[in-house]
Amino acid sequence: MKHLIKTTAGVALALSMSSTSIAATVNIGELQGFTGPIESMAPAMSGGANLAVTEANASGKYLYGTIAVIQGDSKCIDAEVATAEAERMINDENVIAIMGPSCSGNTSVVAMNVSLPNGVINISPSATSPALTDLEDDGWMFRTAGSDSRQAAALVAAAMTRGITDMAVTYTNSDYGKGLADAFASQYEAAGGTVTVMAAHEDDKADYSADVAALSAAGSATLAVFGYADQGGKGILTASEDTGAFTDYVFADGMMSATTAALVPDGSWGTKPSPAADLAAGWATVSAAGGVDGSGVFSAEAYDAMALIILASQAAGGTDRAAIQAQVMNVANAPGIQCKVGELGECLKYISGGLVVDYVGATGVEFTAVGEAKGSYSEEEIIGGEFTSVAMH
Repeated sequence: MKHLIKTTAGVALALSMSSTSIAATVNIGELQGFTGPIESMAPAMSGGANLAVTEANASGKYLYGTIAVIQGDSKCIDAEVATAEAERMINDENVIAIMGPSCSGNTSVVAMNVSLPNGVINISPSATSPALTDLEDDGWMFRTAGSDSRQAAALVAAAMTRGITDMAVTYTNSDYGKGLADAFASQYEAAGGTVTVMAAHEDDKADYSADVAALSAAGSATLAVFGYADQGGKGILTASEDTGAFTDYVFADGMMSATTAALVPDGSWGTKPSPAADLAAGWATVSAAGGVDGSGVFSAEAYDAMALIILASQAAGGTDRAAIQAQVMNVANAPGIQCKVGELGECLKYISGGLVVDYVGATGVEFTAVGEAKGSYSEEEIIGGEFTSVAMH
């Protein structure tokens, strides 16, 4: 049935080209946390998203105009700002879809309060909260990042391999932090590990010494920090290093930044989403050629999120928002001609010729039934002051 649907869509597109009016400019929203707790990660993600647009425009194969990116700053954890920016994009800028938001709490709010009622898809490259899996968004929210229930499993596997049998856990008091911490704690303890203490921390505090003292009092030498590299997580690490409270650290994706690597000693480690080796090599080549930091966390996922919007528009035969929504799963999943990173022009050409495509992209896109990536993860250790991949999960 999937093959029939995809083939029919391609034929319909081929038959409708002559009657479709071509827009001079097609706007796509990019709603990211350019300021706030992940601002050091935003440039690489934005670079990835805009690289997909540059590639599609340069190919001349997108049929409905020149794609323009309309940027908005969600501030990551400010729901009111994210909602207002999404509404501006839709109502004032007439975007056909939104790439983003970046953070889990904002993604759920935008999906339910803006995307669903306005009939405009949003594809997040970096929202990872397990709670999003069960969001009743009627198929208007997608994410190219995997759920943190999967990342928790990767963290547990790495911890067990390293012989880490106990640790303290602190997490940013947000949907992202709590969802990841809960998933990790339950899986770690099921595997035989001990969480000596688990406590939330608030972002934007001037002093985290009391937080660190309470965490250290539980007795573990290892601290897992599931927070944001540019706000509370950074404060926790600074306070710990100032007092010598912990000797080893464990991180998840929100902390995987040069900011973190500069604060703590070699040997600390964490996980971040990462594709298989062959896909990673392809992304490294394409991103470097495009002047993008391909090593940045979620940069490849951002490329894929934007690429899916462009391809779904081509498959929809234009810029109708509902038609685009109906095509996302079709272009994202098998069967079809596989299209990898750097091949957007060819993929657009296949679609316009009525052929079935399976967008693999930079990260091996394959959506679950609810429109989220299955996800694979790189275990990265700080070596010589930089995060370096040492294993895949």
